[in-house]
Amino acid sequence: MSERPPIAPRSPRAALEPQQVPPPKRSDSVRNPFVVAGNAVMTVLLVLMLGAGGLYIYGKQVLSAKGPLTEDKVVNIPPRAGMTDIGDILLREGVISADRWTFIGGVLALNARTSLKSGEFLFQKNASLSDVIGTIVDGKVVQHAFTVPEGLTSEQIVARLQENEIFSGSLREVPREGTLLPDTYKFPRGTPREQVIHRMQQAQKRVVTETWERRNPDLPLRSVDQLVTLASIVEKETGRADERSRVAAVFVNRLRQKIKLQSDPTIIYGLVGGKGTLGRPIKRSEIQQPTPYNTYVIDGLPPGPIANPGRASLEATANPARTRDLYFVADGTGGHTFTENYNEHQKAVVKLRALERQQNDVAEPDDVPPPAGAAPAPAEPATAPPAATPAPKRGSKAARGKQSLAPGNGDAWAGVTSATHQRKPAAHVKPAPSSAASAEAAPAAR
Repeated sequence: MSERPPIAPRSPRAALEPQQVPPPKRSDSVRNPFVVAGNAVMTVLLVLMLGAGGLYIYGKQVLSAKGPLTEDKVVNIPPRAGMTDIGDILLREGVISADRWTFIGGVLALNARTSLKSGEFLFQKNASLSDVIGTIVDGKVVQHAFTVPEGLTSEQIVARLQENEIFSGSLREVPREGTLLPDTYKFPRGTPREQVIHRMQQAQKRVVTETWERRNPDLPLRSVDQLVTLASIVEKETGRADERSRVAAVFVNRLRQKIKLQSDPTIIYGLVGGKGTLGRPIKRSEIQQPTPYNTYVIDGLPPGPIANPGRASLEATANPARTRDLYFVADGTGGHTFTENYNEHQKAVVKLRALERQQNDVAEPDDVPPPAGAAPAPAEPATAPPAATPAPKRGSKAARGKQSLAPGNGDAWAGVTSATHQRKPAAHVKPAPSSAASAEAAPAAR
């Protein structure tokens, strides 16, 4: 028989206590270094994930928080500016409130580092950091309006272009007269001036081509260039939309009947060229002074445009009103009275002069001289004034426009006010002979 271990007597209290169990034997796999490393990696990843989540939430709040701008603001980002430079500019201009490092972090977070652009940008009121970065990335720069009024010469347009600080670069030459379309254009800051001219030329070619294709087939014009030339005269003669087609009709009717156009703006252009304005009334001696553009001297159209006509004048010239009008004179209210013959025209002139005398409170006889080499119309013998009739005062309402006055001695003022780019005439007086044959040789006092 095997021997039993001796029974050690225990007290009742000791008998109630649980016996000490030996610790379990540790598994060899737990002590494996790969398991230990794996556990460490998992712990680190978990910490990183929690940190990234917290950083994402914080970054999202920073990107979407309202910015400090209290109103819309335009800020210029220069070319070749880096993230740090852009951040400094935005902070200095008050577009962002955080430091440049927060801006750089936002750019990196939005993966926009290579998409940042230069130029003038409009940042909205309370724009968030995300909105600011998006505006720069989209490249929607501020567009500046550049307005070219109708009737300016190319030289005048170039002068305005050179004075405007929005544009950059210089121009090699002044464009040909009549090749620029007056309109309002929009350009970003820094646009080269040559690019501006090119855009205006392309617009003019497109409009002129479309207008020429829709012209009246009976028009006595042989080319697009002649259309632009006549439209430039119409542009300088009136600025009223409801009169352009009738003014164009007067000149078209005169071309058909081989009557000289006798347009004052052509006198001025022949004297000063692209400068556009004479700065004083035309002298009587200048009315018959031979220049290639003076339509009191030459037959038909001048050799080229005298200004840059707008779309409305081009369309009015291509499709003039169907009238028999050969004359028009100011009616004293900003418009004109159109007539078909010299007698009716003289009545309109007398009416205008009476209105002038009433407005100036000065007695002034009619001052339109009779046509040279032709007797005045018998129906209105009293309308032919003496050659030395004094001119109205320079400050009078009628004298501020294109007003024909009687000649003085020698080079006394004839009183035809020079046309500016505003060019709206107050009077257009064309005396005519009693017959079409003598009308062609008659000088026009306007």
